Amino acid sequence: MNFVEELKWRGMLHSIMPGTEELLQKEQVTAYVGIDPTADSLHIGHLCGIMMLRHFQRCGHKPIALVGGATGMIGDPSGKSAERNLLDEATLRHNQECIKKQLSKFLDFESNEPNRAELVNNYDWMKDFTFLDFAREVGKHITVNYMMAKDSVQKRLNGEARDGLSFTEFTYQLLQGYDFLYLNEHKNCKLQMGGSDQWGNITTGTELIRRTNGREAYALTCPLITKADGGKFGKTESGNVWLDAKYTSPYKFYQFWLNVSDDDATRYIKIFTSLNKEEIESLIAEHQQAPHLRVLQKRLAKEVTIMVHSEADYNAAVDASNILFGNATGDALKKLDEDTLLAVFDGVPQFEISLADVQNGVKVIDLLAEKSAVFASKGECRKAIQANGVSLNKEKIADIDMTIDANSLLNGKYILAQKGKKNYFLLIAK
Repeated sequence: MNFVEELKWRGMLHSIMPGTEELLQKEQVTAYVGIDPTADSLHIGHLCGIMMLRHFQRCGHKPIALVGGATGMIGDPSGKSAERNLLDEATLRHNQECIKKQLSKFLDFESNEPNRAELVNNYDWMKDFTFLDFAREVGKHITVNYMMAKDSVQKRLNGEARDGLSFTEFTYQLLQGYDFLYLNEHKNCKLQMGGSDQWGNITTGTELIRRTNGREAYALTCPLITKADGGKFGKTESGNVWLDAKYTSPYKFYQFWLNVSDDDATRYIKIFTSLNKEEIESLIAEHQQAPHLRVLQKRLAKEVTIMVHSEADYNAAVDASNILFGNATGDALKKLDEDTLLAVFDGVPQFEISLADVQNGVKVIDLLAEKSAVFASKGECRKAIQANGVSLNKEKIADIDMTIDANSLLNGKYILAQKGKKNYFLLIAK
C-alpha cells in the first residue's frame, strides 16, 4: 500500500514536504506523532493522528507515538489561548501507561516485526537537559526571526491571547524541534506527522535537523477535523468524547457516531475506519439510495466502537439503543448496567419514590399517579392501562390492580415507566 495515496483518498492529507512520498516508496520509514499527556485518556480529537499512525504501520512503515511529557508541561501556542498546568512526574507516568493501553488497540506494539510501534516520552531526554546546554546545542541553530515568522507565534502576538506569549511558550517550537532531532539521531526517524496546526513546529524540527547534522527530515500533516456546519469536531454539550469508558460510556460513544450528519458520516468513515476504498464507496452509494436508513452512520459507529472498545460493548450499545428506539423487551433492559441505563434515559423526566413503599408493595396506579406524577390522576392512569398504553420496564401492564415490589427494581433502584410509545419516565427509589 502507498501511504500517501491512502491518505489522499481518505481526505487525510493537508500538507506534505517535497520528497516525502519518494522517501516512503524507497524504504521502510520511521515516523512519529506527538500526543499531549495532560489526561489519562485520549479523546476523539486525537483519533485522526492515531489513524495516521495506524495506516502508516499497515503500509509497512514504523510508527512512534511520542508522549509529550516535557512539552505538555509547557503548553503549545498553536491554536491555544492559555498555557497548561505543570504535571508532576507520577501523574505523567500514570497518564502515559493509560495512553499506551489505548494506543495498543490501534497499533502493534508487541510483535517481533521490524515495523512494530514504539512509545517514547520526551520527558526522558529533556529532564536532565540543562538550560545552558539547550541554549548552546539547540538555540544557536535557529534564529529568533525564523521563530517569529511562524503563524502560531504571530497569532498570539497579534492579540488572539489576552496575555500575549510567554517566553516558555515561545520556546515550545524549539523543544518540539529537538524531539525530532533526538528521534532522528537515536531512532533514525525521518518523518514527523501531525495536525495542520502543527506545520510550523514540525518544520522547525526539519530545519533544526538540516542545520545540525544535515540528515533527511520530512513533514506531513492531516487537516483539522471539523463538522460540516463548521462546529468543532468531538465536542458535545457534556465536553470531550473520550476513549476511556469511565469518562464516556460505550453507549454514549456509539451514539456520538450514530448521530453525525450525512455529510460528516461520508468524511468520517474514510478517516476513522480501516475499511478499504471499494467497501466505503459501496456503503456511500447504498446510503445515497436510502439516507433515512442511516447505513453510513450505523457502519461508522460499529467500526469505531469495536476498534476503541470491543464487539461486546458495541452489541450492548446497539441493544441499549433498541430499548429507546426499537422493540426491545424487559430482558434487554435488565441487562443494562446503571451507567448505561442512565445514559440511555438521560433527559427523560425523573421522579423520586420511596424505596420502602416499593419494598412493601405498592399498587401500580398508586405508584404512577400518587407516588410519582407520571399521570395527573388515578382515573387517567386506569384508562391508559385499560387501553393497553402503559408499560413498566418495557412490559405492558394489563392488570389495574397489579402490585409493584422490589423485584421490579432495575439495578436495585430504578423503574422505567412508559406512557404510550414515546413518553418515558424514570422512577428512582431512595
